Amino acid sequence: MKAYDIKKGNVVEYNGGAYQIRDIERSSPQGRGGNVKYRFTMYSVPGGNKLDISVGAEDDLKEVDLARRQATYSYKDGDAFVFLDDEDFTPYTLDADVVGDDAGYISDGLTGCYVQIIDDAPVGLQLPQSVVLEVIDTPPELKGGTATKRPKPAKLNTGIEIQVPEYIGNGEKVWVNTVTGEFAGRAD
Repeated sequence: MKAYDIKKGNVVEYNGGAYQIRDIERSSPQGRGGNVKYRFTMYSVPGGNKLDISVGAEDDLKEVDLARRQATYSYKDGDAFVFLDDEDFTPYTLDADVVGDDAGYISDGLTGCYVQIIDDAPVGLQLPQSVVLEVIDTPPELKGGTATKRPKPAKLNTGIEIQVPEYIGNGEKVWVNTVTGEFAGRAD
């Protein structure tokens, strides 16, 4: 697949190994005829060794054929996250370093996750596009302030902090985009 089609969570072949893409930075050079470059931060699977590469937008990377199983987050076992297969309830244990920053989006009973499997071993996680989290600590709305809708920081029940609109209060549930880490609306 072309570099510009690759998304976070994809697993690609590189130098004879399999690597999961964790972070993507796109750089567009100034001026005409400059080629768009992508910088991928990726981790070997299994193993978790970090590697940064730069590729052109049109470069081909072979996607590794891996199984994806839909699963629901069940519980934490020490530092590891345990997901249960939605069909046959097979438990998949993913270490904290595999889950990485995604840990901030995982709350009890989170559904719609995909565990990626190579040779029967769970190697990666793809979260749903957005998740519902609860605001546990955010400053109160400024009364009688200006009419601007200033965002304010809010700490969520998983420990991460995001910016939310001023009208959001403690105890409210909000949608959070797991790709950008941004507030995506009030959840009912």
